[in-house]
Amino acid sequence: MPSIPSESRVARAPRPELQAIEPVPHGGYTSRTGDAAVLDFSSNVNPYGHSPRIWSAIRDVPLDRHPDPTAALLRRRLAESNGVSADEVLVGNGSIELLYALALAYLRAGDRVVVVGPTFGEYAKAAAMMGATVVAWRNEEEPFAVSVAALARHLREVRPTMVFLCNPNNPTGQRLDEDAVRVIAESCGDGLLVLDEAFIRFVRPPLVVRGDARAANVLVLRSMTKDYALTGLRLGYALASRDVLAAMAKVQPPWSVNALAQAAGVAAIDDEAHLRSSMAAVARAKESLVARVERLGLPVVPSQVHYFLVRVPSARVCAEGLLRSGILVRDGTSFGLPHHVRVATRRPEENRELVRALAAWKEPR
Repeated sequence: MPSIPSESRVARAPRPELQAIEPVPHGGYTSRTGDAAVLDFSSNVNPYGHSPRIWSAIRDVPLDRHPDPTAALLRRRLAESNGVSADEVLVGNGSIELLYALALAYLRAGDRVVVVGPTFGEYAKAAAMMGATVVAWRNEEEPFAVSVAALARHLREVRPTMVFLCNPNNPTGQRLDEDAVRVIAESCGDGLLVLDEAFIRFVRPPLVVRGDARAANVLVLRSMTKDYALTGLRLGYALASRDVLAAMAKVQPPWSVNALAQAAGVAAIDDEAHLRSSMAAVARAKESLVARVERLGLPVVPSQVHYFLVRVPSARVCAEGLLRSGILVRDGTSFGLPHHVRVATRRPEENRELVRALAAWKEPR
């Protein structure tokens, strides 16, 4: 019988790029998330939940068969709603899978990748995993807004292979209009602009969200886990040229989008009324919540979506204090914002609990 090597004897070391990579913190999960007494304001998901049609759509999905490896029906529905052809749509196990597929398909060691921050940490991690050089860009004069002219100059100087721009941005909630995005795309030269629009449906007033007007060097990422509240099923999609998506599809694991998620995605798209009504409701709740937080004397960073940043003396101390009261918010420290917590609006009755907890934390007995 062959001997088993001891733990000290490793046959082969992992890729050296992995040594410097650390897990990216996210909202939406702690050891207490499953506690019914904890209200989760850290996750930017539609608080009114998914369409009631989802349950009937997934009830009869056969679990003893392989799912469609190309998610053809869901891709057709997404193509119709975005005014593109089905081969300009790629569906993934959440937009995160597509982000990593893009990095795997296109990035090489030494490539320069610009990440417009402060923003979602997975962009830099995916690029670093492939050995790319990550260049973080921030508007130093106004940290919560993007100076399009300054960013465009930077991109023309750096000439990156890829640029990551979250729009609306996470965690700031700021959004650039179409003209600004066009200028940025033109400044990328031969580089690819990755436009993460995971929260685009939360923008108020509602936008006409289509994918047929983008530039050739732009890939749009969208998440169905946020607006459609399919978080536990994991579902997202990319809109781009056929050639870009074909390369990404080659590195995508087979059957990565399960049959339940595919069926739920189709049902969600077909219930546009639920999405519109819930988006309107959460927008109204956000206005009220922001006003209440500001009345406590806590400054709120203006946001065009349902989540927003609140300035506090210490993000860590505030987040830990609120969690002791059963309220989970997002510590902004991992975004480079140690004096801000991110709050995602929930339903009015839940928002009142947050305000009470903030008031008690701010004025401890």
